[in-house]
Amino acid sequence: MLDLSKVKMVVTDMDGTLLNDWGEVSPEFFRLFAQFKKHGIHFVAASGRQYFSMLDKLYIIKDDITIVAENGGMTNHNGETISTSTIAQKQINRIIDTLRKTPDTYSVLCGKKSAYIETTDEKFIEILKEYYTHFEYVKDLKSVKNDAIFKVATYHFESSLTHIYPHIHHLEGENLVKISGENWLDISSPTTNKGAAIKHLQKLLNISKEETMAFGDYNNDIEMLEQASFSYAMENACEDVLKVAKFKTKSNNDNGVEFILDKLIKAKELA
Repeated sequence: MLDLSKVKMVVTDMDGTLLNDWGEVSPEFFRLFAQFKKHGIHFVAASGRQYFSMLDKLYIIKDDITIVAENGGMTNHNGETISTSTIAQKQINRIIDTLRKTPDTYSVLCGKKSAYIETTDEKFIEILKEYYTHFEYVKDLKSVKNDAIFKVATYHFESSLTHIYPHIHHLEGENLVKISGENWLDISSPTTNKGAAIKHLQKLLNISKEETMAFGDYNNDIEMLEQASFSYAMENACEDVLKVAKFKTKSNNDNGVEFILDKLIKAKELA
């Protein structure tokens, strides 16, 4: 029988995992979270989202959690930035040049202070606002010099796999290329991923892989799931995640994370 009582850290992706399809965190999650400290459980939100966007979604518990933003580009623990992983300007320039040649894509330069766009397309900007609450328009993304840049995110209204990846896969190796959602694709340093950030945090908090539970749904969650012995794929997860995760839970719209967290709390109470 699975012994959940040993879990000391819970890590969840946001979109498609903790958030429902309308971008909401359920009241049930906050109810369960209220019992975490009592049972010695530390919570980590790990997302491709901007830090400020994640903070907005989890504001009422912000002082008691760790936030891993921008696919591991920045980790904030107890209100303090404990690690960052940036991408070199040479690679940024190459990525931007490549994406400008890719039809119907919208690129976002993701920095610590802000995100940056060079499009004025209102339809895309409305979508952007859900994931990036702090962003600025600039004439040239390659001109941004006064910020630490974690990654370049790019969006296609139909499919990132079909319409973006074939144009940029040659950048892999010198960069980490991750399909992070049906419409989004992220390009970062080869060492930047959620798993590396979680490994660093585990070492800091003296929590082992065997004491870690993680939930995810898309390819940018794979390294994170590999850092947890209790790894769960959402019912709505992509095939690659379903292959990597050891267990499966309900969909994000059916409170799949909360379904397992309830079992976790009950296991702690019986231990």
